[in-house]
Amino acid sequence: MHYGFIRSLTGIYRNYYIFGQVLLDKVAMLAGFQSDFTFDFEGEEYLREMENGGLLISAHLGNWEIAGQLLNRLEKNINIILFDAEHQQIKGYLSDVYTNRRVNFIVIKEDYSHLQEIRDALDRKEIIAMHGDRFIEGNKLAVVDFLGEPAPFPVGPVNLAARFGVPFSYVFAMKETRKHYHFYATPLRRLEFSRNLKKRDEILKTEVEVYVRELEKALSRYPLQWFNYYDFWKLPVRTGK
Repeated sequence: MHYGFIRSLTGIYRNYYIFGQVLLDKVAMLAGFQSDFTFDFEGEEYLREMENGGLLISAHLGNWEIAGQLLNRLEKNINIILFDAEHQQIKGYLSDVYTNRRVNFIVIKEDYSHLQEIRDALDRKEIIAMHGDRFIEGNKLAVVDFLGEPAPFPVGPVNLAARFGVPFSYVFAMKETRKHYHFYATPLRRLEFSRNLKKRDEILKTEVEVYVRELEKALSRYPLQWFNYYDFWKLPVRTGK
């Protein structure tokens, strides 16, 4: 963000502090204390257009679990895509307090059986939600300029939307005060699933760039609420291309 040394140091401390608050808010909301919080929903009308299901792509930014509040209003079931390690952690510390029966977890598996679960959920006209700012080794990536430096992003989220032919929206849920959150959703987007591999790669990379621009826009407004704690700009040896 081009902060000076002192401002950066202060910003790091504030970032950790806000992260702690977000974690506590997350547990409180999942435990059923939603009425203690207030929300603004900007772009709700776009998600109401997902009558036949769709995909929400977010980031490790703010507190995306409040999206469940909006989906309760829309009376839609949500299926959250998780890596196996994340799934085990959630089962460990939230299984006793989780109260939102509209939420289901789909775990990414090495045998790709999760793709059938995603298809089944979309056939039921439900919502799929996942992050677009983190990848695991072996994922196909697109290297895109992010905050002035090239960084790797997975193409999987936008590829899913194209493959299943469903609309998608980029969504972010940001903490604004102690008990108030602001939810943002972009207008619905659709992607062609080209049978030409080269053309498909070009389409997917272009859409990843759109996602990154939306992520940068959110970060410019909430620079202290990005919670990806690793060397994000370290490029892998191979990008899967």
